Amino acid sequence: MERNFSEQEIVRREKLKEISDVCNPYPERYEINYEIGEAKKLDDDVQNVRVAGRIILMRKMGKLSFLTISDITGKIQISIKYDTVGEERYKFFKDSFDLGDFIGVEGTTFTTHTGEKTIRANSFEFLGKALKPLPDKFHGLSDSELIYRNRFVDIIMNEESKNNILLKYRFISEIRKYLESNKYIEIETPVLINKPSGAIAKPFISHHNALDIDVYLRIAPETYLKRAIIGGFTKVFEFARCFRNEGIDSTHLQDFTMLECYHAYYNYKDNMKFIEEMLKSVIKNVFGTLEITIDGKKIDLSKKWETVSFKDIILKYINIDISIYNTKEKLLNIIKEKGITLESDADIGSLGFGNLVDLLYKKVARPYMIEPVFLIEHPIELSPLARACDDNKGITDRFQLVINGAEIVNAYSELVDPNEQLRRLEEQAKLHSEGDEEAMVMDMDYIEAMEYGMPPISGWGMGIDRVVQVLTGVPNIKDNVLFPLLRPTQNKED
Repeated sequence: MERNFSEQEIVRREKLKEISDVCNPYPERYEINYEIGEAKKLDDDVQNVRVAGRIILMRKMGKLSFLTISDITGKIQISIKYDTVGEERYKFFKDSFDLGDFIGVEGTTFTTHTGEKTIRANSFEFLGKALKPLPDKFHGLSDSELIYRNRFVDIIMNEESKNNILLKYRFISEIRKYLESNKYIEIETPVLINKPSGAIAKPFISHHNALDIDVYLRIAPETYLKRAIIGGFTKVFEFARCFRNEGIDSTHLQDFTMLECYHAYYNYKDNMKFIEEMLKSVIKNVFGTLEITIDGKKIDLSKKWETVSFKDIILKYINIDISIYNTKEKLLNIIKEKGITLESDADIGSLGFGNLVDLLYKKVARPYMIEPVFLIEHPIELSPLARACDDNKGITDRFQLVINGAEIVNAYSELVDPNEQLRRLEEQAKLHSEGDEEAMVMDMDYIEAMEYGMPPISGWGMGIDRVVQVLTGVPNIKDNVLFPLLRPTQNKED
């Protein structure tokens, strides 16, 4: 395939040939004894320090050169001196190394008069040639499309991007430690499934060649985690990669990381308490404070989090009482009377009552819910896997945690009655057959599993990418995703 190279790329490829005459430009290994972040903290005069990294800054001079190398743990300055490494090696360094190349260095630590920790190189090795130049060191990538497409370059050049990505993985680590300290067991459930169950969403469909069957990418691990509870587990969780074939916007991904967690013998109120305590602990450990600033708004997470019903939050913002407008037809009429435009990929007229209520809430109320709020008492039509409230069968024992207009956690007391579950899935399947692509389909395997008996259960799910977006205040959920899916660049594919 013929390719067009820039002038810099041509020069670097010519250097690669010259380097090959001296050493292997892509060696097998280099033994280090410190990561860069560790070496940065060493005292002065520590000898035989061996580090390796990518060159991100470089000043080549007559007989003394300085460069800065980096890895994911940090960056450190290196000095290479003519009379220390020798004339031949110093010339090789000046002629061969470019920004972006990898280098291994052995030397002694010292601090410059400007206060910068530095390693004085006694020797160095060439560890890898960058055939493409890095972006301008002061600006890096600025176009969001290029940032997402070339994230590997972005985290080389942009400290903020790197820290956002690392924060996400630290957040996951802290949650995992918290759950395990509370005796939860992490398990794995299938990604390829026969029925798209566990949530109301449009699935991705694929084909399994060996079995010659159509399969779905899971939209949630819920029904399999509940099967684990049926099998005798009492506390389980999974960081599950989930897939929903829905619209793209700044707060939604089609493939994302969902944490789901189930506790036998809990109800939803137990989990409200648990989640508030867990998130306060995790956020304090990760951010060092419970007072965070999002979009210029200061939010104090240390206070007791408010609880409000679905009915009351809609009444508050649009004065529609969903206990009165309690059918699809009634609700559609009042929505039209008030001139409210709901946003949905599906035809509004094909949606059931529950999905209409949800769209209405998302339109008129959720954007204004800034402080942490537990939203409770969802319509039963919106929660086909949740337990009905004993005192009002039209609502469920469910909650969502909302912070800064974003749904962070979805949770409920689980429905464990197989007969009632069958009835609700039949209703969902009917809606699905009438055109509601987000309605659930019948899953008799799950019904039969339930018939072996289930204890009281409460479970919850939290979109990791979403909660990190909220806590960091980044404008797009992709900003905290290392490699988001993008449409291929056409000329490259050609």
